[in-house]
Amino acid sequence: MNSSLNEINKLLAPPDIADCRKILCIQPHPDDNEIGMGGIIASYAARGCEIHYLTITNGDLGALDASLSHEQIAEARVQETELAGRHLGASFFYTLGYEDGTLQDIPSLSQKIAEVIRQVQPEAVFCPDPWLNYEAHYDHIVTGRAAAHAVISSSLPSYPKGTQTTPWQPAAIGFYFTSKPNTVIDITPYYEQKFDAMRLHKSQLSEEMLGLYYIYFKELGQQLAADRDFEIGEGLKVLSPLHLHCFVNAEHI
Repeated sequence: MNSSLNEINKLLAPPDIADCRKILCIQPHPDDNEIGMGGIIASYAARGCEIHYLTITNGDLGALDASLSHEQIAEARVQETELAGRHLGASFFYTLGYEDGTLQDIPSLSQKIAEVIRQVQPEAVFCPDPWLNYEAHYDHIVTGRAAAHAVISSSLPSYPKGTQTTPWQPAAIGFYFTSKPNTVIDITPYYEQKFDAMRLHKSQLSEEMLGLYYIYFKELGQQLAADRDFEIGEGLKVLSPLHLHCFVNAEHI
């Protein structure tokens, strides 16, 4: 009986992602990784983890400088993505090049993400939480759902159809921008580094916005770290592939 209970408890627990040696961080737009989990990325890099970035859109819809064309914005954001990512410790960068604000086809995007997962072979994949209440940006919803579908499908020998890549099953997916974190990672030593990386997205983030974010994320991070032995945390909803399909308790893990 105790053995069965232990197995059930393991099944209902989030996967342990502390010792990942290779991760894939998926972002709908060129600044989401830094804003959503920049401290976590820096903490992984400090432990020698190999960090890969996958950016889904070119982020060409908006910039602080209204005189820039869509092409100029997209070019600037490619440069900012790599500068900010490398500042946190990322080494590999991929982009799918969709236009900003155009994502709608989850199955098609899932296939493209799955190809990257099978090529990179990460132990864990990260993306925005598409089930965040009141999330209005469809790029985030589509990216998160497509990434989750890719995680459960990338182990299938023939997914996507016609693939020449080797099947691969990540052990975990971590959702950032989540209201239901089940894993909190200490980012106290990396909080300033996170904001230094965010500041490199000069086309997007004004000093006023950075100042507001600095206060907000510090307060949120301190709340997440309450009753823990560190000052500032970043939260993730971490699930295993098994939790992502026909698993009615996933919401409560």
